[in-house]
Amino acid sequence: MKKNNLYIAILSTCIALSSCSKDFLEKNPQAQLPQDQITNNEGVEALLLGAYGILNGNVSGTWGNYASAPSQWLFGEVASDNAHKGSEETDQPNMNLIELLRPNPANDNLSTMWQVYFEGVMRCNTTLRVLKEDQNGDKTISSARATEIEAEARMLRGHYYFYLWRVFRNVPWVDENVSIDDAKVLSNEVDIYPKIVEDLKFAAESLPLEKINGEKGRMDQTSAKAYLGKVYLYDKKYDLALPLFKDVIGAKDITTMPFQNNFNVETEDGPEALLVAKHAINPNGSGDNANVGDMLSGLYGTSPVGCCGFYQPSIDLVNAYKVNEDGLPYLDGSYQQSPYKSDMGLAEDDKETYKVDQTLRIDPRLDYTVGRRGVPYLDYGIMPGDAWIRMASYAGPFVGIKTMINKSQFAAHAVPGEAYITGLDVNIMRLADVILMAAECAIEQGDLQTALAYVNAIRVRAAKLPHKQINGKDAANYQVKPYPSFPSADYARKAVYMERRLELALEGHRFYDLVRWGLAKETIEKYSAFEGGLLPAFKGIVFNTHNAYFPIPQSEIDRSSGALIQNEGY
Repeated sequence: MKKNNLYIAILSTCIALSSCSKDFLEKNPQAQLPQDQITNNEGVEALLLGAYGILNGNVSGTWGNYASAPSQWLFGEVASDNAHKGSEETDQPNMNLIELLRPNPANDNLSTMWQVYFEGVMRCNTTLRVLKEDQNGDKTISSARATEIEAEARMLRGHYYFYLWRVFRNVPWVDENVSIDDAKVLSNEVDIYPKIVEDLKFAAESLPLEKINGEKGRMDQTSAKAYLGKVYLYDKKYDLALPLFKDVIGAKDITTMPFQNNFNVETEDGPEALLVAKHAINPNGSGDNANVGDMLSGLYGTSPVGCCGFYQPSIDLVNAYKVNEDGLPYLDGSYQQSPYKSDMGLAEDDKETYKVDQTLRIDPRLDYTVGRRGVPYLDYGIMPGDAWIRMASYAGPFVGIKTMINKSQFAAHAVPGEAYITGLDVNIMRLADVILMAAECAIEQGDLQTALAYVNAIRVRAAKLPHKQINGKDAANYQVKPYPSFPSADYARKAVYMERRLELALEGHRFYDLVRWGLAKETIEKYSAFEGGLLPAFKGIVFNTHNAYFPIPQSEIDRSSGALIQNEGY
């Protein structure tokens, strides 16, 4: 079986044991079994699986959990220079405010993000609390397994809190020792970063190297080390992060791991996968355990998917994949000159006769990340342009690929009649991400040769991508070559920053990367000037200091009776 029994166990656990409440700390959990029925081996394991259930960013149902998607497409990509909300300007207007960096505390996307991931925190805390009761009582769980359970729960909690910390920064820390009454009025004025590190350190020290029960969705020592390294990197603790990244990379050869396999529902969770949000279509065909966070990104109109037209790659992102005569990207931003726009702006008669420019010199990863007119799209045929786009005049002529599955996979891996809801997993962290973070650390440690080797490994792998073809000829002049050298630390940084964009585009990293690099204002405002000159809706975006984080939902401040303090600038 491609998907394992972890899904079914999570589903059963959520029904029997979890509160499924979306209001953080407003209500006591409902429909739970009596305490004496869960303070045992079976009950604690079930609670733990319920805690895993929030990895897909969904408490229940299908519609409405877009902002909490594990892919973080809204906050991590649409808020950056990589993507547009898409669809029509009047659809989901609160998402427009995220994209234009004008969010207000009443924005429902903020509430969704806050409530779903605090539900995850609560489930982790319940697991830890009941585990402690078992260990202090009948001890139906062995000490070794109890340590593993604690490590799994604390890594999950660290993950949920890291997601909250990146978006809101100032959030209250609630652990298993805090009562519900106390949690309701807990302050958010203490930095929770050290607590996240503490949870992830325990996980890295206590989890086994192999995944428990061989279940791919589980946490393990490798994923914990990778995550801990990432959290250190966000605090510029390069000396602590790099050894962890090197442990994770080890002797793994990413050049032998096909890039495209990470985004195929039949080859996902391969050797590159480190931490994934597992998704599956339920046995009855329903989709609440499926990839509901990314469902809006389905293609529109006459496409095989038919809905919903959101999450469109920016023109700027597409042009970033252009390469020079040496097969290297334009690190100085000159890719914006003479931009490639597909058929955008052409008269209707000219659109009828449009043919893609097969001489365009690009990195082949573009056509595995972005759908563009005239180029084969998965197994759907040639992408026809506007016919698959909700409103090209608003959000541009491009569509995404990484969230879609093949048409031939609909029957087994999509909700019947709703092919935009699929069983495709989401890569929360994959090896390429770790390799490029290790390259960053190496640069800051003065080791440009190691950084060069890491970046070039990613590029060598990219060069192996099969070329998309039209009538037996390459759809573009595909080129991607390794860097001959990194002549300076500044050049190396620019190369790594660009490589992260090209390799990890539309996977939820970009906005957070720009913020931690201190490049958000410069990059986003330059992007807005370029993109806004082509698509007027995106002109005039300003990144202010407070835009590094988003406002605390006003509904949560109200529930706390003022204990929660709004982020500065909102």
